Amino acid sequence: MKNGNLGFGLMRLPQRSAEPTDIDTEQLNKMVDAYLQAGFTYFDTSWAYHNGGSESAIRECLVERYPRGRFLLASKLPTFAITKESEVEEIFQLQLDRCGVEYFDYYLLHNVNSMRYRQIIREAHMFDYMKKWKNAGKIKHIAFSFHDTADVLDQILTEHPEVEAVQIVVNYFDWNARLVQSKACYDVIRKHGKQVIIMEPVKGGMLAKAPDELQKLLQAEHPDWSPAAWALRFAGSLDGVLAVLSGMSTLGQVEENVAAMRETQPLTERELDTLAQAARLYREAGPAGTADFTPYEAVNPKGVSAADILDTYNSCILQPVPTFGAEHNYFSAEKAKYGLRKDDLCIPGKVILADGTDRTELIHQAEAFLNEHTFFQYAF
Repeated sequence: MKNGNLGFGLMRLPQRSAEPTDIDTEQLNKMVDAYLQAGFTYFDTSWAYHNGGSESAIRECLVERYPRGRFLLASKLPTFAITKESEVEEIFQLQLDRCGVEYFDYYLLHNVNSMRYRQIIREAHMFDYMKKWKNAGKIKHIAFSFHDTADVLDQILTEHPEVEAVQIVVNYFDWNARLVQSKACYDVIRKHGKQVIIMEPVKGGMLAKAPDELQKLLQAEHPDWSPAAWALRFAGSLDGVLAVLSGMSTLGQVEENVAAMRETQPLTERELDTLAQAARLYREAGPAGTADFTPYEAVNPKGVSAADILDTYNSCILQPVPTFGAEHNYFSAEKAKYGLRKDDLCIPGKVILADGTDRTELIHQAEAFLNEHTFFQYAF
């Protein structure tokens, strides 16, 4: 790869219709060509993306058009779709066939969190299968994608030193988020000496479209950097990063991202301060109207604090597709730690802050939204 380690995320591919599997392969061919011609090589797909269509599309648009040594291909085992051990090898082989390859360069357990780790991942011996496949040459590197807090990540990496890379959400907005914990998770991965794969560097497109006040702030520093370029450069400037994945949907996005990531330098303290201000401005534009959720921390009758709920809800609503935010994964994992099910309320009663402000309506609104849209799959 070149300096900027841009990865091609295959989750938001161009479509010819509303059907997720109806991928515009003609446009995707052009996108793949432009990406490779710029010197980048890492492609990331999954069993789940485009209802399986992503893996088939990458076979047609990449594998059948370029020599196998020309690119790195990563895919993921759907931990959330597996209910019994016999499905593990069946799905893995189907993924190899869909992609038209004999091996994956990086193969990940998809969407790991504390409950999946304790339940289906252990029960189905998924890490043992990963080691077996690596020994057989069917995967080159063992990895997993992660949606939980840093303490859980530390436990998993301690118990599984065979892991070589971890994919986490990293962007300047989530750097110190209460549940996403980008910085804390990044620090854990580097402590264990593993590679970092970054997802959501532009946060589902949210950081590509800055409000007017924020746009002025960013342009004052670098008139030639787009908001998306700021976000990508933040992620790409970190040490130990294998790939910064961008879910590109158009040729224009490929060209913009390639230009931003062709050469990256560590951001200066002034630039990092600018992004800290940007994160604060984004948060203040959300429904909670604040970037400081500490007054809500003590409200936690069932374990999950009102601060976690509001920060999560705030982040979801700010995104282009609020129901698709990564926060839903983190919120379900946090609830499960306290034995709470999908529709259980974390804050069933009134929420009165220390200064007497009644925030009950806002908290209940936030919980109703999160409960409705959060994916949940735990046996307990």
